[in-house]
Amino acid sequence: MGAIRNGQKETSPVIAPISTDSALLPLLTRIADALDRLAPPPPAPIDFQAADAFVWHAEGDRLSPVPEVSKVDIGLLQGVQRQRDILLENTRRFAQGLPANNALLWGARGMGKSSLVKSVHAAVNEAAGAAPGHGPLALVEIHREDIPSLPRLLAAVRDSGRRFVLFCDDLSFTNDDAHYKSLKAVLEGGVEGRPANVVFYATSNRRHLMPRDMIDNERSTAINPSEAVEEKVSLSDRFGLWLGFHNCDQDTYFAMVDGYAAALGLTLPSEELHARAVEWAVTRGNRSGRVAWQFIQDIAGQDTTGQHLKPGA
Repeated sequence: MGAIRNGQKETSPVIAPISTDSALLPLLTRIADALDRLAPPPPAPIDFQAADAFVWHAEGDRLSPVPEVSKVDIGLLQGVQRQRDILLENTRRFAQGLPANNALLWGARGMGKSSLVKSVHAAVNEAAGAAPGHGPLALVEIHREDIPSLPRLLAAVRDSGRRFVLFCDDLSFTNDDAHYKSLKAVLEGGVEGRPANVVFYATSNRRHLMPRDMIDNERSTAINPSEAVEEKVSLSDRFGLWLGFHNCDQDTYFAMVDGYAAALGLTLPSEELHARAVEWAVTRGNRSGRVAWQFIQDIAGQDTTGQHLKPGA
């Protein structure tokens, strides 16, 4: 009913019903259809048993299964025995449901940081004897540029029923990069915290994940230099394990070469193999596990006759 004001009855405005026969209806229908086509499809359900390794794609929040991981047998990794033993034990405990630490593998290029992560994951699953896709651990690689999507990834795997090693290779941050704050909050300081079924492993050439000039610049320009630097370098404190990798000496380099040569079945005399390995390292400017592997690949590729390959290699 209308209200009475100043002796006169006011009536409410009458809204005419929209006719379904209106000429606008076809246009509105086309607009609605167009909007439906523009809207992103809902993310597909994730099959966590599709593989033992996945790659996370922030666009679309997808986990792509990786049927065959590119890895080196853990027994072939030379010069990093201490780092191998520590990371392997930490990963075994995590696979068993025991407390485990996030790990930062930092140091010299080509010394097996990322290879060790993948080899340790494979070794733990192989020891369990589980079928593919049913190992105790799933490895999930996340690219550095997708770090801001980490909360969504954690939400996706939190109640999955599997345990996950999240792996970011070559992690570092530049002067104008604020992604480190997202990672720091997720690793420890967020409200929800890191799920009990997730551990985070990262490799980096930098111990504090920041370029040295970035830290020095904070010391020289900040109002409170100590607090500014602490804000930057405290990210690495979120990793309970710091595993350093350093340039190898010649004996370790030869051990790497010999191990890879044996794995590929090469039978070159040791003196000749080492002499050529030294020459190869000089042309590359350093000695490392990566350089040793590239050298052996080159030798094996040159031996088209097979005279220096063991039968069946």
